[in-house]
Amino acid sequence: MRDIQNEQDTRKTPLQKVGVKGVRYPVTVLDKNRKLQQTTAEVDLFVNLPHNFKGTHMSRFIETFHKYHEDLTMNRFLEMLEEIREKLNAERSFGCIRFPYFIEKKAPVSGSPGIMEYTCSYEAEVGVSKDADGEPCIDKKFYVTIEVPVTTLCPCSKAISERGAHNQRGTVKVKLLYSGFFWIEDIISMIEGCASSPLYSVLKRQDEKYVTEQAYDNPRFVEDVVREVYQGLLRMNAFRFFSVEAENFESIHYHNAYAYTEYSENN
Repeated sequence: MRDIQNEQDTRKTPLQKVGVKGVRYPVTVLDKNRKLQQTTAEVDLFVNLPHNFKGTHMSRFIETFHKYHEDLTMNRFLEMLEEIREKLNAERSFGCIRFPYFIEKKAPVSGSPGIMEYTCSYEAEVGVSKDADGEPCIDKKFYVTIEVPVTTLCPCSKAISERGAHNQRGTVKVKLLYSGFFWIEDIISMIEGCASSPLYSVLKRQDEKYVTEQAYDNPRFVEDVVREVYQGLLRMNAFRFFSVEAENFESIHYHNAYAYTEYSENN
């Protein structure tokens, strides 16, 4: 049959990314406590397209992803992108998957178990470049993003109020340049320790008393949370680049509070 995608295009316009976007697919990722976890990802996969090609082969993205979806560890994700790049005769391939990651978490006093959801993503690029001697080589960039819900209590409100202090839920997001294996659970635990209190899906009365008092004893501005997480990631000494952002969904203001910073070993 005629393959129009392989025919020549005369408009001399290269495309940086072509592919499939918004694919929902079951995937299996590593789990520190249970070894493996099954979840559902939203998937974007692309390659570059030279100016002389009319189109790409969309089915090959899905075929290759299907081959890897039951064992989608961080290293395997990069292997998959390299295979996509080779199959589609491209110079560069790109991929992003976003998925909910679930952890069983016990209430701090009663020990009642519940499930917490954390939003994670893998974002990577694989391509051909040249080394210092001008020889072709494969370069890779791979980022892992983790979003963690937390509780924060306002230090200013505590300092000026005779009774109580306003608190709220917030979200901390870290984006990490992958430099070696790490557990998602370890990052989540560190981030939760930098807030006024972690969140839980199940709280008995004794637990509610505990987390309320814990938050009151550990007031944090949004700026405090970002600085604490930044220092925590530095102490891990595992990432050549990372960014940290936090957003508080304010309970008494008609706006959210936000802070951001990033680290690079080259700066």
